[in-house]
Amino acid sequence: MADTAAQTEGGAGQNRPQDLHYCEGLARLRLGGGFFRPQSRPSRDLGVLLARCRPQPLEVLDLMAGCGIRGLRYGLEAGASAVWLNDADGDRLPLMQANLAPLADAGCAVRTTALTAQKLLAECLLQERRFGVVDLDAFGCPTPLVAAALEALQFGGVLYLASTDGRSPTGHDRAAALRSLGAAARAHPASWELALRLQIGVVARAAWALGRGVRPLFSFSEGRTFRVALELQRRADPQQERLLGLLAHCHGCGEQFSQGLWKLRQWPACGCGAQAPPLAISGPLWLGPLQHAPTLEAMAERAAAAPPGAVAPASLRLLRRLLADPGLPERCWPMAELGRRLGGGPPATEALLAALRAEGFTALRSGVMDGQFRCNAPWSRVLELAAALNR
Repeated sequence: MADTAAQTEGGAGQNRPQDLHYCEGLARLRLGGGFFRPQSRPSRDLGVLLARCRPQPLEVLDLMAGCGIRGLRYGLEAGASAVWLNDADGDRLPLMQANLAPLADAGCAVRTTALTAQKLLAECLLQERRFGVVDLDAFGCPTPLVAAALEALQFGGVLYLASTDGRSPTGHDRAAALRSLGAAARAHPASWELALRLQIGVVARAAWALGRGVRPLFSFSEGRTFRVALELQRRADPQQERLLGLLAHCHGCGEQFSQGLWKLRQWPACGCGAQAPPLAISGPLWLGPLQHAPTLEAMAERAAAAPPGAVAPASLRLLRRLLADPGLPERCWPMAELGRRLGGGPPATEALLAALRAEGFTALRSGVMDGQFRCNAPWSRVLELAAALNR
């Protein structure tokens, strides 16, 4: 019987032999024939590290559990005292229950159900049942479940939210974005980050409607799934609502602008002059930080203390990238676009960032998308410095 994860590599979403085991962290389980992506391990590793940083005792609700791997790892590696795993496909329940058997020896209480997420969250609301972590690894857009998922959180609890709807929030289906996000989404050079900011904006508005606040702890994507972890606050931070706003991009000259909804005003002129095309404006979306450094630092400490192999190398690289980039300033460009506009390729990224910092600007590599940088300098000045470096 196979004991290595390599047995399943490349088989994402395909039927696999039922008798093969998959190993990840301390978990050893059967995958069955349902959808599963070994390549999503970094998201599971970060979820476990985050749960290890939360106050104990910790109860976890996994709304769309599949084979049960996330709940199993929360119990074995994050020290959860109780896990409730749910999947709407009742045929998967026996597999899930068999996979969770090791949690009995770990002293973790287990509950499994086969309900729709809507029914389960309604039951939690009626019973006033709340959790330290709610893991919502959704297919498609999770917006219809967000408010109810927030109701299932303790104050200070974490909503770990995933969306596989890539077209709507990246500007490829504007009508769907209006329906599912209540926002405009236009084509943008930092499309993954745009999707994350729109998703955080949805959660923030839902929390404010409940009289609560949210704090993004980390946000990332590999282009297929968009994941955010947010802490529910008893009260929103002062002036938190001023972090909701609009992001504009000029496809003519490449300039970007942002402004909060709190004080909307006329957009500044871009570098196109009188021939400027209409700005591509997205939002409302979150204009605040995408990462929370103290949380990521605590996660990195847990990762360093973990046994060898407990955290995948790709997960460690992701954690380092997120730690190096808080997600501000919110204006972000690809180096490739800079090279196209210069006509001779882009300068070295670090040289450009150093030149921008030398003039007092904030300039960082993007931790969300490879090959991108963020800064608060006027785009015209970025182009001048880049051209000078090329010469």
